[in-house]
Amino acid sequence: MGNLLVIDANVTLDLTGLSCPHPLLGARKVLGELKPGEVLLLISDCPGTQDDLFSWIKLTDNELVKSSKNTDGAGEYFIRKGKHSLPTFQVTLDMRGAVCPGPIIEARKILRSMQPDEVLRLISSCNAARDDVNAWVRNSEYTLLKSREIDPGVLEFYLKKDSAKIGK
Repeated sequence: MGNLLVIDANVTLDLTGLSCPHPLLGARKVLGELKPGEVLLLISDCPGTQDDLFSWIKLTDNELVKSSKNTDGAGEYFIRKGKHSLPTFQVTLDMRGAVCPGPIIEARKILRSMQPDEVLRLISSCNAARDDVNAWVRNSEYTLLKSREIDPGVLEFYLKKDSAKIGK
């Protein structure tokens, strides 16, 4: 007998019959109301839901724990709400493929034009980016709110133009 992964959902959202992007939007709304660690079971027969969810999961702190098809052929997606929410950001700068210090130079240009307390999401595949970003924010008016690896070798940084540090 093979391994059987049994997951109890805290909430079930059946959006069978609705086309994309409705299943993803519904899941996002319900997850916003759940506590970290709780699980949503999303049921959808829209063929684009799986791709939408996999793309969206990469941008969030949520986890797709299990996906399967039910007896009617609809997708069942068990999504665990992340423990830490990601910061809200106003601008994304995707610098994959650029070598350091390029990502920091471009991030600094954009952050200078942003309002105090606005957040920039920087994506970089440079292997020195983590050290460079940490060193840079230590001596600047910017704060690193969060960093994480979103794909193998691809880092994501949330940088805030910090009103408390401006002019100090």
